[in-house]
Amino acid sequence: MGAPKYLKRYLKVQGDEMPALSRITERISVEFNPEMGLEELRNIHRESIKEYRKLRESLDIEAMDALAYADSSDRLKLYTKSFLELPKASPSLLDLKAAIVDRLLENCTCCERRCRINRKKGEKGFCRLTDVSRYASEFLHMGEEPELIPSHTIFFTGCVFACVYCQNWDISTCPECGTEVDPRKLAKLVDIRRLHGAKNVNFVTPTPHPHTVLKIVQEMSANTPVIWNSNMYHSKEIAEILEGVVDVYLGDFKYGNNECAQKYSKVKNYLEVVQPNFEYAYETAEILLRHLVLPGHLECCTRPIARWVAEQIPQIRFNLMFQYRPCYLAMEYPEIGRRLTPEEESKAIEIVREAGIKDLLI
Repeated sequence: MGAPKYLKRYLKVQGDEMPALSRITERISVEFNPEMGLEELRNIHRESIKEYRKLRESLDIEAMDALAYADSSDRLKLYTKSFLELPKASPSLLDLKAAIVDRLLENCTCCERRCRINRKKGEKGFCRLTDVSRYASEFLHMGEEPELIPSHTIFFTGCVFACVYCQNWDISTCPECGTEVDPRKLAKLVDIRRLHGAKNVNFVTPTPHPHTVLKIVQEMSANTPVIWNSNMYHSKEIAEILEGVVDVYLGDFKYGNNECAQKYSKVKNYLEVVQPNFEYAYETAEILLRHLVLPGHLECCTRPIARWVAEQIPQIRFNLMFQYRPCYLAMEYPEIGRRLTPEEESKAIEIVREAGIKDLLI
């Protein structure tokens, strides 16, 4: 495997040659009152994000200029160091994002199930989570994609999907399990892991936990790129908030149609949610897309996914995954109650290559 064609900004951030997006956001000054109405806060956010975009663009241009010199790496690190030494704004755009998501919990629309329950009062929707987040484990993960490892993974409990073949079903179906998150303590641990060689902080199954992710990022000090490792079923409101926070979307694209999504993960309007989220992520960050090939689903899922990616978001890292095994409730569905055949694996590779995917990881 050669070096990835894309993820170039992320690779610069992990080498401290560019600032992580959250480190830019926390230096954008914003005046707001947390007691303002939600729509008023969102309107302020819409205006403030324009300033973030301008600052990010100017920083990226300066970085490109530095690459023209032989000692570009040293120049980039010096420029990043000087930027990170600038004082953080108070309140900042990052603070505003946290305030908005905290308010969203009162009528929860974190995912596109839109349960609209008050999680701050202990009410529970599909994910069965209140405003308390827990994590099952955190460690330096050596089993992720090559450009991510060692990856500081934090596995949240609970999920907004109900995949019948979930390999982490003991975590996803038990939101009350694990350790309650203390954002400040976990942020300090993220900083320590960074010193120990972590190339990123990798939030796994974060969709019902954006409020907690933001609180952790607010408390982080190190220049650590943020990975949003998810099913990409977050709401439009959360997609807007994640701009300027997430450096790389490690996004699952599971199904090529809504029928399979409903049958195996109990989600409606799958494509209508996931495709726009991938498109928005493509505009605002970088993407490492995962597609887990399901047995018997090459024509209905793998082929349409590959075609859509090649046409709509071509400049991404595409990980074609053959790790499927029939876990959890999969044996109740005979058509997926088996592993992939060698012929299916070869056919999946052929399908993705024929679609024109340029940066394929197998």
